[in-house]
Amino acid sequence: MPVATPSRLVRLDALRGFALVGILAVNVWAFATGYYGSGIADPAGDPVVQFAVSMFFETKFYLLFSFLFGYSFTLQMDAAARADAAFRPRMLRRHLGLAVIGVAHAVLLFHGDILTTYAVLGLVLLALRDISARRAVWLAIGLLLASGVLWTLLGVLDLLTPTPVDGAAAAARVTETVAAYQGTPATVVAEHLRQLPSTLALVVFVQAPSALAMFLLGFAAGKRQLFAEPWRHRTLWTWLLRAGLPIGLAGAAFYAYLTVHHPGSGAQTLAIGVTLLTAPLLTGGYVAALLRLFETRAATVFAPVGRVALSNYILQSVILSLVFTAYGLGLVGNLPYAAVAGLVVVIYAIQLALSALWLRSHRYGPLEWLLRAVTTGARPAAARPPALRP
Repeated sequence: MPVATPSRLVRLDALRGFALVGILAVNVWAFATGYYGSGIADPAGDPVVQFAVSMFFETKFYLLFSFLFGYSFTLQMDAAARADAAFRPRMLRRHLGLAVIGVAHAVLLFHGDILTTYAVLGLVLLALRDISARRAVWLAIGLLLASGVLWTLLGVLDLLTPTPVDGAAAAARVTETVAAYQGTPATVVAEHLRQLPSTLALVVFVQAPSALAMFLLGFAAGKRQLFAEPWRHRTLWTWLLRAGLPIGLAGAAFYAYLTVHHPGSGAQTLAIGVTLLTAPLLTGGYVAALLRLFETRAATVFAPVGRVALSNYILQSVILSLVFTAYGLGLVGNLPYAAVAGLVVVIYAIQLALSALWLRSHRYGPLEWLLRAVTTGARPAAARPPALRP
């Protein structure tokens, strides 16, 4: 097997950059409306926008981000080997730094932060780093099946023994959330702290098993250098496009319909089980399609924003907080759904331009530089070296 070069893989950066627009398209609703995750329908909601977001973005792009996290773990292993440095202490410092950033993000900006989860699950991957690629794949499949089947059975049970939704209590919580986000910075932080326990439950019981499974799949892909030489794996990409993508889209449509039209019901619980089983296939189909796209110059468009993904992830929350909460305009609940979708496009376009501009003169994004300093225990060079002239 050819040895990976120390240079950054453009395809990996481009995939990570594309994943960021999916993350933004989902997270924006936690800022834009108090009804997101409330278990009741928003009277001002737009079913077309909601269906599109649920079908194509929700439960898919955190899987892609998780897969890329696992792949990057193998690059960190290679970097430690090239530096002749002990890998375990480096990664422990890295995950600690990631956890600190994640906790600050969750309390100050967005209670749905994923970084802390990655920091904790990364320790599991660290403990499993000596397993073979084949065993990592089978363990990932086992996690995905166990989680998906369990939630599907819970959904069936919930349908057979339905529990009425207390709409009045849910509506009151929505009103409290909107008031907190429109109040003061202190009430925004208090609302984040109030929602953290329920968010933690969602992460532990829904997202964490799938995220760890995708870590393992990404780890296996990194060991096989899947993106370094993707043409060697045409059979896999073809299968994902011809089988994985259709199955994933069918499951996504089922999930989107029940989520939009039956929120908070047993049907939505069943939809969660179905999407846990099928969303990884759709995510794989996305990867296969994007790799074909990235054979063109499109890779160079998405790669800069992915190269500074951590900084861009936090920047998204900063911008959304300034637009929708008391940190800035306090527009939560006041923008039509179509306008919120348009805002996603505008923010991502700004990030594409800013990332390319920043990387002209810098090696790393601001938070990437900080995390690298924590990881290596040394001060990285911040500026990009000047180009050599003939």
